[in-house]
Amino acid sequence: MQKIWLKSYPPGVPAEIDPAQYASVAGLLEESFSLHRDKPAFACMGKQITYGELDELSRRLAAWFQAKGIERGARVALMMPNVLQYPIALAAVLRAGYVVVNVNPLYTPRELEYQMKDSGAQALIVLENFAVTVQAVIRNTSVKHVIVATMGDLLGLKGHVVNYVVRRVKKMVPAWSLPGHVTFNAALAAGARESFKPVQQGPDDIAFLQYTGGTTGVSKGATLTHRNLIANVLQSAAWHEPARAARPDIKQSVTLVALPLYHVFALTVCGLLTIRQGGLGVLIPNPRDIGGMIKALQGYKITTLPAVNTLFNAMLNHPDFDKLDLSNLTVANAGGMAVQKAVAERWFERTGTPIIEGYGLSETSPSATCNPVTATEYNGTIGLPLSSTEVSIRDDDGNEVPLGQPGEVCIRGPQVMAGYWNRPDETAKVMTADGFLRSGDIGQMDERGFVKIVDRKKDMILVSGFNVYPNEVEDVVAKHPGVFEVAAVGVPDPQSGEAVKLFVVKKDETLTDADIIAFCKDQLTPYKRPRIVEFRKELPKSNVGKILRRELRDGRA
Repeated sequence: MQKIWLKSYPPGVPAEIDPAQYASVAGLLEESFSLHRDKPAFACMGKQITYGELDELSRRLAAWFQAKGIERGARVALMMPNVLQYPIALAAVLRAGYVVVNVNPLYTPRELEYQMKDSGAQALIVLENFAVTVQAVIRNTSVKHVIVATMGDLLGLKGHVVNYVVRRVKKMVPAWSLPGHVTFNAALAAGARESFKPVQQGPDDIAFLQYTGGTTGVSKGATLTHRNLIANVLQSAAWHEPARAARPDIKQSVTLVALPLYHVFALTVCGLLTIRQGGLGVLIPNPRDIGGMIKALQGYKITTLPAVNTLFNAMLNHPDFDKLDLSNLTVANAGGMAVQKAVAERWFERTGTPIIEGYGLSETSPSATCNPVTATEYNGTIGLPLSSTEVSIRDDDGNEVPLGQPGEVCIRGPQVMAGYWNRPDETAKVMTADGFLRSGDIGQMDERGFVKIVDRKKDMILVSGFNVYPNEVEDVVAKHPGVFEVAAVGVPDPQSGEAVKLFVVKKDETLTDADIIAFCKDQLTPYKRPRIVEFRKELPKSNVGKILRRELRDGRA
């Protein structure tokens, strides 16, 4: 296979990166803690912590875990939005030799219980706003240690006010009880009295279990090694280099961290890349509050703005958008879902900085392709394979198709996962004999090496950059006593890219769409819930009785 995309690389971007620069992600973190000790590392709600403080606080928390006798390689779950405790916990878990299990804090008890059981997590750090979910399922899991954080933990005296407002005024903390839990600050204080024991880790050791859905609807943990994450951080850094080189006057990069760090795109690009570059990450706990986010960014000159199409669009449409200081903006990178041309063009018009669209999967840590940061106009592609990455467009028999022809996008590179956690059968389905990951997306490559996504092989629905698997939604809805049959498909949505639509055959004639939507509320996290319900007398099926979702989606039935 000819790497035809290399001729389209901007000057200064290398064909290869060397992930052997670091033995582990902990090594990468510790280098930054030492090099950038006095620089601010993360900011949230008006409070900043330096790299030196991130080093010290994560060391204390790591020592606390080790003192509990938790063995190397144990899984530790993080269930928090973007608050200062997240980067501290992330660094602590990795430095202590454990595996990070990222958890969406909006999960329902059913979703959380599945992920805790599947990962075998022994410890969990949760923001108190979501502790009631943990309370509902913890007895069914192997979690032995729970640390509960509060919004105000690290904010000093202001923290008491913040906690009062969150709990009493905004009533954002449902009553909860977790006997034996430890508060975040108590764990830090206890850890300060223990000695942290550095752990030797290698590139093949597991760093993260990043949960993703599957065509079977069963969520699977993509097993990401230290090498996988280091490679993707170095690939992203190399890709951004031309934009950085063009602005030597900027002494410290400032990244808007509005995408949730439990999502793999934000984890790598907003979290680990920011730390590697000695940058400052401005954490936004609630990105839906665009006005609040813009207010929180006053005084910061944003240089890097990773987002999904819906967030770019929401920012552009907010009356306070012009209050943002984007004079230093060098990279606005988009992932997670397709960027709409109208949004890309408006963004460029308003900011002078193009949206650079990329593509990836949890299974590729996540970035696999990206448009050059030197691009100035929207081209509707997902860009070029990153350094050290190969993309092969293949037919159903695994043969490469000619340029310009559609086929499955297959990816090989140092960022491709080691496999699915405890699921060799599922791993075998997505890995080819020559080491390529089958993405399940249909794309084509042009003669310059740019890749365009044209369809999805799987029935996956993409809502605001999050994967929704129809089987999971259907399994939940099918439990409703008034439902005879159900099919879930994705339909275009101006806000979220796609939305979940249900086609339902009733068992109970009195059943309404409101009944179904209410039923889903307790079972599915918000982005998975159906927006539209259409009742049918019957659903289209194949000759073996399989419901034909594609016919419903395409309006052919």
